[in-house]
Amino acid sequence: MIKIGIADDHQLFVKSLGLMLATFNHYQVVVEAANGKDLIEKMKVLKEEPDIMLLDVNMPQMNGVETAKWLTEHYPVIKLVALSMNDNDHTIIEMVKAGCCAYLLKDTHPNELEKALNEIATKGYYNGDASNINFRRLLQSQAETDALNLTEREKQFLQHACSDMTYKHIAGLMGVSERSVDGYRENLFGKFNVQSRVGLCLEAVRRKLVNL
Repeated sequence: MIKIGIADDHQLFVKSLGLMLATFNHYQVVVEAANGKDLIEKMKVLKEEPDIMLLDVNMPQMNGVETAKWLTEHYPVIKLVALSMNDNDHTIIEMVKAGCCAYLLKDTHPNELEKALNEIATKGYYNGDASNINFRRLLQSQAETDALNLTEREKQFLQHACSDMTYKHIAGLMGVSERSVDGYRENLFGKFNVQSRVGLCLEAVRRKLVNL
């Protein structure tokens, strides 16, 4: 039997998920928790550790990211799976970085869920969920952004630069000289490998660093 743990603050969902898992072959729920803190307490006295832990992303007291990090540190053998209604890139990246090997949406079809759990149990990962999330693309994009090593002031300038404000207006808004703004601009042109303000804005939008 493959042992499953579930951490989710919606108890009706937990019970329904548990009943569904009972219909799959070779799966048994060994622990249910309402949030990360509740899970920690239950893990301390659990006789059988789960092979796979299903984690809700948004939980009170201790959310999915915090819980995944704790489990990765204290129970590195357990395979962690994020569960969410939200498929935005930032959330996916945070959960994967915290140690999750898969990210499943809560409206995933039961057949897809069973397939995912089977692959996680045998291969250790699953990236073919219903929303077709490409983990490699997301993590590569995040790595590219991290490599830019932007300062807080550069991030602030970047947001202003992707507007119709003049550089003089931006300088006044940031409380710096126009020469300093020129410095931010040239530094960002170099980091993003662009030659113009338009190119800078396009790259910033592509990397989802600014909200227009």
